[in-house]
Amino acid sequence: MKKFVSFLGNEVVLGLLIALLSVLTAVASYQGALADGAQNDFEIQGMKSLNDGNVLYLESNQIWIQDDGNYDNWYINQDISPDIAAYYEGNFTELLAGAIERNGADEYPIDDEYVNELYADAYELFDESDASFQTANDWNGRGDQLQLVLTIMAIGLAFAAWASLNKEESNLRGFFSLLAIVSLIIGLIVYLSVPVIAS
Repeated sequence: MKKFVSFLGNEVVLGLLIALLSVLTAVASYQGALADGAQNDFEIQGMKSLNDGNVLYLESNQIWIQDDGNYDNWYINQDISPDIAAYYEGNFTELLAGAIERNGADEYPIDDEYVNELYADAYELFDESDASFQTANDWNGRGDQLQLVLTIMAIGLAFAAWASLNKEESNLRGFFSLLAIVSLIIGLIVYLSVPVIAS
């Protein structure tokens, strides 16, 4: 036991521990900063896609309202005022004209196909937004794990520093050195379990 404690308190072991813990603390910190930056980038992309999708969604609502009004006025006036009906027919969107052709003039034209085509661009942007937010969340998880690694390695570094402050024959030196080794091992295990995010 005395040899083991002496080995743990050895200057070379402590120097190696301090060096390893310092480097791994710096690596975890750097990679954590990169993960935070990537998270931020994907959150901004998600917000942009969401905002653009909302704009297109509202535009689609307006088109639907106009198409609905134009169809109603055209339908009402086609027999009694053909010139007014022609005016409203001239305001039909391609989507409405296609829906009337598909469903017939006497059937209400706003069907699922019309709605799907009208909102397709907005829904595509909403899907992009969801994907960006999910990727940002994945980067956040990676950043959190790296922050945990950073904390564990910093604690190990503190133990190694405390060990080096004690005299070489002191049992506390070996004890703090052992705690630094345990911190290094736990930190490496957590580091190896940090998720890798495909960009």
